[in-house]
Amino acid sequence: MQATSLTVEHHVFRESLKAFIRKEILPHIDQWEEEGKIDRSIWKKMGDMGFTGLNYPEAYGGLDLDFYYSMILCEELSHCFSGGFTITALVIQYMSAPYLLKYASEELKEKYLKGVIAGDLISAVAITEPGAGSDVQKIKTTAIREGDHYLINGSKTFITNGYYGDFFITAVKTDPSKGSKGISLILIDRHAAGVTATKINKMGWHASDTAELGFNQVKVPVSNLIGEEGAGFSYLMDGLQLERLTAAIHSISTAESALAYTMEYINKREAFKQKIQDFQVVRHRVAQMVADIAVTKAFIYSCCDLQQSGMYAVKECSIAKLQASELAVRVVNQCFQFFGGYAFTEDYKIARLYRDVRVGTIIGGTSEIMLEIIAKMTIDKVNYQQQASTPISSN
Repeated sequence: MQATSLTVEHHVFRESLKAFIRKEILPHIDQWEEEGKIDRSIWKKMGDMGFTGLNYPEAYGGLDLDFYYSMILCEELSHCFSGGFTITALVIQYMSAPYLLKYASEELKEKYLKGVIAGDLISAVAITEPGAGSDVQKIKTTAIREGDHYLINGSKTFITNGYYGDFFITAVKTDPSKGSKGISLILIDRHAAGVTATKINKMGWHASDTAELGFNQVKVPVSNLIGEEGAGFSYLMDGLQLERLTAAIHSISTAESALAYTMEYINKREAFKQKIQDFQVVRHRVAQMVADIAVTKAFIYSCCDLQQSGMYAVKECSIAKLQASELAVRVVNQCFQFFGGYAFTEDYKIARLYRDVRVGTIIGGTSEIMLEIIAKMTIDKVNYQQQASTPISSN
């Protein structure tokens, strides 16, 4: 199955990316998983290859390519058997840095965006708080202006790249009295005075660093404001579509890699004097997974077409994220069962996939939030409007 507009150049890119992954990433995945830390040098290597700036303008060191290159990147990184590594890369390129490109000043782009694209800087997006999970409007972190600085106080949690990263695109309340219209985005350096970060011990995604952040009288220059004060909520709502689409690609690709890995196992493993793959119940379950993956992947590819065309596809991206993440959980769970007792050991990668895949129904908005968005658009006729900006999805 291929996206409608893939060219020879796209296929050449995929093969070169696969070769890079085999040489520079796969040999280190197990070590990164065990240590809970990814060697920073890999981002520089990816930057040198152009992998960290596929859709970004050449003016900032990017390649200014179409979105299908990013689709391929998401797919192939998701075949590395490490959700932690994959999500770290996706957060940098598709969930945090886009806010710099679309809304930040030239000063911030020169200082931070170029560094991200070059692979020298690791970015994060800090939205979620202990008391405000999927409800962004209820965040309590404040940024009160005092002269040419903001004083920031509050906390964030579940922040990918929050411990080893270099800076955060942070959602704050610059005017707590205005609700969603009082939310702004501010760039905060990881090592600024008053910033603390504590690693979270997670069930999965062991290679990635996920942190709780604390801000105690953190002094940030007003020039670190991203876009307009009070416009942060609309920026976030706009950015979530790309986040959810890349998360959907990651989920469906994880399901594919889990099934491929399992097919190799059941072709070799025998029980009752025959290969596991020859039992009819196994054959039918495999066939159903193949069918489910094919249908969901086709819809995700149609969403990639919409992204490439610059369409603000809120409903479609929400559907893609919902269906792909829920399907990935079911597929990996079924694959896990085929391994029997061996699945419950660390000798097989299915155990890691089982741990990693579950969070897909939570990140970027839970499945329940996706359902509510779809319900609002379908039943209540809500029409979400795109914030005026320059999208990174097309060239």
